[in-house]
Amino acid sequence: MLFGAWLVHLYTASGAVLAFLAARAIFLDDYKAAFSWLALQIVVDATDGALARRAQVSTRLPWFDGAKLDDITDYLTYVFVPALVVWKAALVPDEWTVVVASAILLSSAYGFNRADAKTADHFFTGFPSYWNIVAFYLMVARFGRGVNAAILMAFVALVFVPIRYLYPSRTTQWKAATIGLGVLWGALMVLMLWQYPEVSRGAFWVSLGYPAYYFAVSLWLSTTSRKN
Repeated sequence: MLFGAWLVHLYTASGAVLAFLAARAIFLDDYKAAFSWLALQIVVDATDGALARRAQVSTRLPWFDGAKLDDITDYLTYVFVPALVVWKAALVPDEWTVVVASAILLSSAYGFNRADAKTADHFFTGFPSYWNIVAFYLMVARFGRGVNAAILMAFVALVFVPIRYLYPSRTTQWKAATIGLGVLWGALMVLMLWQYPEVSRGAFWVSLGYPAYYFAVSLWLSTTSRKN
């Protein structure tokens, strides 16, 4: 149904509104609200693809590029808004704010626009710009600003390293484990967001298990795929 296809595109486009609401919260120094809006966008991003395939949007609206719309909303919520957090929350030394924020924006612009950003077998190439998650962890961890800058620049460098990262909802290898552990991790993230700014250190350290799993499996699959 044509109307259903447009509803799916509208659902994807709602990410731009969520980006605006998150940005507004940041300017009000309400980071709990900002990350809540970004968390809602993760839900939209995780479900709009399945809805698009079910509604056959590419067949019913072949002239409208849903993938481009998805990239626009993703760049706003996964990259631009977290860069605002880096600046407004003073996560890095003052003299490095523009440099680090610019590095995030420019590296991800490169990452989003490379032809193999999403591979045919459903992997991301290079660090997939999960800056919203990185920023949230740094806000919770309360490391020194110099340490934060080093961590952020390390992730900037990883954008350019052609490691193949899991696309959690679509990569077939380890899919059940990735989704199952991802659900548990998501519940921990919701708990930490509810607790913010006084987050349980136990929840914080346990939650890091999933990113560790994600990076380890991505690196292993990337390495083994090159050998085959």
